[in-house]
Amino acid sequence: MLVRAITAPGLRRWCRGRRGAATACFPLGRALLGVRGAEAAVFLQGLLTNDVTRLLAEGDAPRALYAHALNAQGRCLYDVILYRLHRSTAEEPHILLECDSSVLDSIQKHLKLYKIRRKVTISPCPDLSLWAVLPGDASSLPKCADQALLLTPDPRTEVMGWRLIAKKGANLSEIIPGSQVGDVQDYHRHRYKQGIPEGVKDLPPGVALPLESNLAFMNGISFTKGCYIGQELTARTHHMGVIRKRLLPVSFPEPLPAAGLPEGAEILTAAGKRAGTFRAGGGELGIALLRLAHLGEPLCIALGAHRFQD
Repeated sequence: MLVRAITAPGLRRWCRGRRGAATACFPLGRALLGVRGAEAAVFLQGLLTNDVTRLLAEGDAPRALYAHALNAQGRCLYDVILYRLHRSTAEEPHILLECDSSVLDSIQKHLKLYKIRRKVTISPCPDLSLWAVLPGDASSLPKCADQALLLTPDPRTEVMGWRLIAKKGANLSEIIPGSQVGDVQDYHRHRYKQGIPEGVKDLPPGVALPLESNLAFMNGISFTKGCYIGQELTARTHHMGVIRKRLLPVSFPEPLPAAGLPEGAEILTAAGKRAGTFRAGGGELGIALLRLAHLGEPLCIALGAHRFQD
């Protein structure tokens, strides 16, 4: 099957086309974990790639941050989005951590392993629901969100719209009048088109490297914050400036089969050289780790002894 890396102009076409369209809200199957207490931000600071103390800043502090938790070898364990629930620095820090639902137990154990005697409580939030919001008129959203626990721009990139957190069972049409519930597969296809990884299929734990996974492009890392687990290899790679592979959006000439392609399927050049690996996809779009040297060449997916190409 022929594979084509999507170029930068193609990444913006979908978003431009949605201007003036109805707001679409996509229910996400990701989990939310509450981290609360006087030392919540300091505790997370040593475990994540981004500068979590920004959530405690006076004045115009961000409501959300993107980050990865790494292992000691500098490879990704979990991709997370942090949300600030406390309204001011006078309140006790209260941070929500969004993660892939399949690793909720694992990330709880990971956090509790390093908690030691920190003044922090860690608990899942099954009473909350998480939505991705791709608005037609973004400027009107904050005025409509009185019933939302939190409505904030996606911290990774503006083309991913907004993140909405509300009580389970909340009426979306009251939170965002005129909105429509969308098919979550459309959300994932939009992600793939933008080259945005999310979850363990796109970022295999213990395998994915943060800079190859475009963490810096998605505002997910601070190179000035100091030490955290996995920082040494990541900082060295950044300062050397040599990244030979990246996660990139790819397209296929026809929709993928219902069963999909196996994760980790090899992508080859026409000459049979390894060009990368397929991570995940849906419809005619996907995301793959590709060697930058082979961009612009005809590529194909290899399955066993067979190559699928136009």
